[in-house]
This record gives sequence, structure tokens and C-alpha cells, in this order.
Amino acid sequence: MSLRTLVSAQELAALRERGGLLVVDARFDLADAGKGEREHAAAHIPGAVYAHLDRDLSDLSKHARGRHPLPDDTAFSATLSHWGWTREQDVVIYDDANGALAAARLWWLLRLAGHERVAVLDGGLAAWRIAGLPLESGAVRCEPALAEVVLDRAHVVWFDELERRLAARDIVLLDARAAPRYRGEVEPLDPVAGHIPGALNRPYSANLDGAGCFKKPAELRHEFDALRKDKAAADIVHMCGSGVTACHNLLAMEHAGLTGSRMFAPSWSGWVSDATRPVERGDGAD
Repeated sequence: MSLRTLVSAQELAALRERGGLLVVDARFDLADAGKGEREHAAAHIPGAVYAHLDRDLSDLSKHARGRHPLPDDTAFSATLSHWGWTREQDVVIYDDANGALAAARLWWLLRLAGHERVAVLDGGLAAWRIAGLPLESGAVRCEPALAEVVLDRAHVVWFDELERRLAARDIVLLDARAAPRYRGEVEPLDPVAGHIPGALNRPYSANLDGAGCFKKPAELRHEFDALRKDKAAADIVHMCGSGVTACHNLLAMEHAGLTGSRMFAPSWSGWVSDATRPVERGDGAD
């Protein structure tokens, strides 16, 4: 099996039997920041540690970097140390939002840290339950290990580069938010509605089939090819509201064999932190 993008529930069960595996529960609810942690305590895949989006996968003390700024290397290293992570382990991450909150975010962070053998559970916790596989409750005992990682920020796009390259039209910016938010018809989380001028809309939900699993690689590649046109995968930049669900599009591209796309980490919430930046509403670019 490939442990670079997605694994099935059955594949995860086999990995657990083999050992040498770290399983991470990344469930999170934007409307109730404690819900995922409570649900983890009530029932989780056996041995799974818990990753909290706000505490473990973000640094909320940073300003003008969006609602979920990237953690510093030292803070992320401390989180990995607490979980007992080592570079020799395989890592599988799951959530209950088809990978969008916040399994794909942690997958991306680990890839930035140079960890290659990491995958998201396709279909999430629902797929594990449907397969009739076991759950446990209560606290998970971690065996701490010393982890020191450096996030490769060459794969992160910041404001200056984004503005420069959008003006040059040598990148494709894909916005993973739902279409009504992209068009500026509604905005439940951020102070300004709309999208970055020039961005195309690719809702992360379009990566999924009717069962809540990722579409086949060939189908995903066809869809992303239609958006990127003549641009290389490395010239695709992803964004969303705060740099979390956009990771789902990046994961989908990698699963489709389109490697090397990058993330505008501050995303919409970071963009609108400066009132002088332009905003577009409606369907946007064709």
C-alpha cells in the first residue's frame, strides 16, 4: 500500500496489526473548539492520540496571518514529542469531516517536516465504523520521544509572492471554500465576504464521491487539469478561509499524481486582515 496520501480502513487495520504506527485523531469543529477532544475521549481508534487544531496545529498568538497561523518549529516539535512521534514510524490521521477538519492539515504539516510515510484515513472515522472495526474510550497514554523538526516553508506562499505572481498570471490560485462563500453571498467566519481577485473556486467537497471518500486518482487528475490548464502542479496555490480545508485540495492533487502544489497559508482570513487589499465578489475568473 502507499502511505503517502490515503489509506482505507482495512489497510489501517493491517498497519495496526503490524505495529510501528502512530494514529492521530484530528477531529475538530469550528463552532465548538472542544467538541473533537470530547468525542475522542468518548470513542476513538485504539491507540490514537489527539491533535487539536487550535493548540497543536496552529499558533493563534500570531496576528495578520489568518485564523489558523502555522505553528513555529519548536512548538510543533514539542507536540510531536508529546505524541511519541519518530521518523521511523508510519503515521495515519483521521477526522470525521472527510479529511478536511483537520486530518489533511496535519498530513501537510508532517510533509513540511519531511515525514514521507504519512496518510489520511479515506472516509475518516465513518469508514472505520462502517467496516465494523474496534473503538476504545478514555485517555491514550503516550510514550514521549525527542522530536526536532523544521517546517519547509519553501512550500508556503506568503503575501508578497502571491500578489506578485497573481499580477504576472503565472500561478493558478484555487479557493477551497464552498461556492456561496467564494462568491461573497455569505461569510460566517471572517469580517469580509468575497474572494481574492483572480482566484478560482474548487470547493474541497468536489474531491469526494457519494460515500465521502476521495474520488479515484484519474478522475481527480482530470478535474484539476481542467483548472490548471497549461500550468505545472508547482504553479498551483491553494487557499481557503484559514489554511485548513485547502490542505484537502493539496492532498487530492497529490493523490492524483500532481505533486508539488503549494499553500497560501494565511488564506482569506489573512488576506482581509489588511483592508487595503482588493476583494472580488461573484463568480470570479473563468
